[in-house]
Amino acid sequence: MSGTSQDADVDTEARELLEKLVSIPSPTPEEDECAAALAAFFEAHGRDVFIDDVGNVRAPADDSVLYTSHVDTVPGDIPVRIEEGERGPELWGRGSVDAKGPLTALAVAAVRTGMSFVGVVGEEVDSRGARYLVEERNAPAAVVNGEPSGSDGITLGYRGILSGTYRCTSESGHTSRPENNAIQEAIAWWSAVEDRFGDGGEDVPIFEQVTPKPVSVEGGVTADGLAVETTLDVQLRVPPRYSTGDVKALADAELEAGTVTWTDAVEPTMQSPRTPVARAFRVAIREAGGDPRLLRKTGTADMNVYAGAWDCPMATYGPGNSDLDHAPNERLELQELDRAVAVLETVAEELS
Repeated sequence: MSGTSQDADVDTEARELLEKLVSIPSPTPEEDECAAALAAFFEAHGRDVFIDDVGNVRAPADDSVLYTSHVDTVPGDIPVRIEEGERGPELWGRGSVDAKGPLTALAVAAVRTGMSFVGVVGEEVDSRGARYLVEERNAPAAVVNGEPSGSDGITLGYRGILSGTYRCTSESGHTSRPENNAIQEAIAWWSAVEDRFGDGGEDVPIFEQVTPKPVSVEGGVTADGLAVETTLDVQLRVPPRYSTGDVKALADAELEAGTVTWTDAVEPTMQSPRTPVARAFRVAIREAGGDPRLLRKTGTADMNVYAGAWDCPMATYGPGNSDLDHAPNERLELQELDRAVAVLETVAEELS
């Protein structure tokens, strides 16, 4: 494989960049310092690079494929260190898997192959970087989005997400009264929503189910003692057989009291395994000695945003075990990073 390492199996350049980026905390929306370090990497390799109005790191070049991943992480302080694991050295630290490992692999491969690259901001909260990108530039010929899939995995599907806030107010009264107060109305609505979508059963994969999840709740008697108020923030993950509009209509149909304000909607996506991007990954993974695996993820990623705006083939790929996303023991096997860079270089050659 190409690289600056003396050992052909160890990609020293990629490992050093990963450690540098993981050592710079970048919880949303505090990505500036890490973004600057990423931009400096491209500048050091003679690439044109700039940071756009929302903070994305942009290195435009060959648009045969756009390599992109996110700079931000969830909060959490995990001391950055390299420890010996079962299969070799592992780099510990917040973001090592989600998604500075994929970000590093894509950046290094983009530099070596001359492909376009964007390090986006805000993925962990509202995908503000990806949303800005699709509004500001035309579609590339193909997209590879960076998230952990393992060096042999290719993610082709993500569920969408529908987010909203339920609010209800009722008159205050003695708790012995039979009428529902606002708290009970919130519970009743959410219970009806859960029953509506129900448990798909053991024969239905989670990817194909709507998953309702309350994320925060507040309620009680108002300060003046005259009313009971409740606020319930909710999210519903949406499989490709539904649109977010379908799920919204079904949830609204269960509403008997209070109001729901739907605050965000990102459509699900399921890419074909027969696109040029998927084929290129299968070739590249086999060349690297791996056995390609096609994946569907139950969450939502920036690929959903790209798929909703750009009519081009795409996939998500990157080193790392996604079970360690956001975890207190987040760490990346460095040999996974090495293999992922090699795979991405071959993918670029296949698509260029």
